Amino acid sequence: MSKPFVAIVGRPNVGKSTLLNGLAQRRVSIVEDIPGVTRDRIYCNVRWLDKEFTMIDTGGIEFRNKADQIVDGIREQAELAMEEADVILFVVDARAGITKDDMTIANMLRRTGKPVVVAVNKVDSENLEMEVYEFYSLGLGDPIGISAVNHLGFGDLLDKITEGFPDNTAEEGEDIIRTAIIGRPNVGKSTLVNSLLGYQRSLVADEMGTTRDAVDSIWHYKGKDFILVDTAGMRRKGKINEPLEKYSVIRSIKAIDNCDVAVLILDAKAGVTEQDKKIAGYVHEAGKGLIFMVNKWDLIEKDNHTMNEFNKQIRDELVFAQYTPILYGSALTKQRINRLGEMIFFVAEQQSMRISTSVLNDLLEDAKMINPPPAHAGRVAKIYYMTQVGIKPPTFVLFTNDATLIHFSYVRFIENRLRESFGFEGTPIRIIVRSKKDGEEL
Repeated sequence: MSKPFVAIVGRPNVGKSTLLNGLAQRRVSIVEDIPGVTRDRIYCNVRWLDKEFTMIDTGGIEFRNKADQIVDGIREQAELAMEEADVILFVVDARAGITKDDMTIANMLRRTGKPVVVAVNKVDSENLEMEVYEFYSLGLGDPIGISAVNHLGFGDLLDKITEGFPDNTAEEGEDIIRTAIIGRPNVGKSTLVNSLLGYQRSLVADEMGTTRDAVDSIWHYKGKDFILVDTAGMRRKGKINEPLEKYSVIRSIKAIDNCDVAVLILDAKAGVTEQDKKIAGYVHEAGKGLIFMVNKWDLIEKDNHTMNEFNKQIRDELVFAQYTPILYGSALTKQRINRLGEMIFFVAEQQSMRISTSVLNDLLEDAKMINPPPAHAGRVAKIYYMTQVGIKPPTFVLFTNDATLIHFSYVRFIENRLRESFGFEGTPIRIIVRSKKDGEEL
């Protein structure tokens, strides 16, 4: 059974994200004293007693006479969250009292026909009843006074939210592949996520930096389940000025750390940039699966050599990631993106591949015949055997008489032999060289 969904809605700056962070007991959403910080729907699992549910944080809903692409997009995202939700948590501000926008939102919520819980935030005095009394006029039931900052009233609020929720909800399956969509700003990450899902999951606008949080979505594709994580664009350190953007980049890095496979979006018009190299390098060092998607391929004038030339540029600029598969397409027109699901699944399998020790040692003996271990200062390196000790990424240990005699170029030779024999496409390989200690059994 899937977890129930609870959508958090309200005007800007009423404390929705602070409340979510408090209920989740960790920092999930960005909190800044700036209206419009949360723009997309942010999903987070929350447990209360023996019940578990998923909360959806949304951007502040505003109503303006003048059209505004960002404001309209935030409101649409909030409306989508309401459609997904089993329960809607309406957060209002005790200090501001009931506003015109609060009344408009309350009317929207009544039309959904779904259970609504009203949380009156910023109730920090002992005169609780007086501060929440006026919110009965919203006509949405008994309001509950809370302080998101001070974690007051959370028990009563959670009891009300979880009325009727099932106990002991099953955990998310381990076979779901967590996929981070990463890259520089404005290369088409959110457009790709929306195109794969078939609906407007992430807010897309011409303004650079529209996505600020790492946004999770479940993607069901041909019987397989993926979690797509749309991340904020990662700019060069010198270009990042606002604390908000710095935190967004940190969340993008964490999304890479927590993923199984990363899809790095390259801009076909810009080619491979220095920042692309740094992002790919971080994925490589983190040991994650990696796919390059060259986006906006439909905007490039092409001949019979264009793709080969671009392949060469990628391989020349990203020498450390020769193992990475490349997909050319367009997130906007959906050109070739249908291949991405199979590629992600394939790379995830490569990341989890295990090779038996006997097979590895057959490969090692062949490798030593082709290229004998090196010698230095009269000492000859002896490689006794190799075994696999881990996956994600595939990790191997070479046992030798002296690890200092094994140059990195020989380790690279062994890695190349592993790839020639077993593939390991889309995943880094770790090879640890270890000296055999005196008396140690092999």
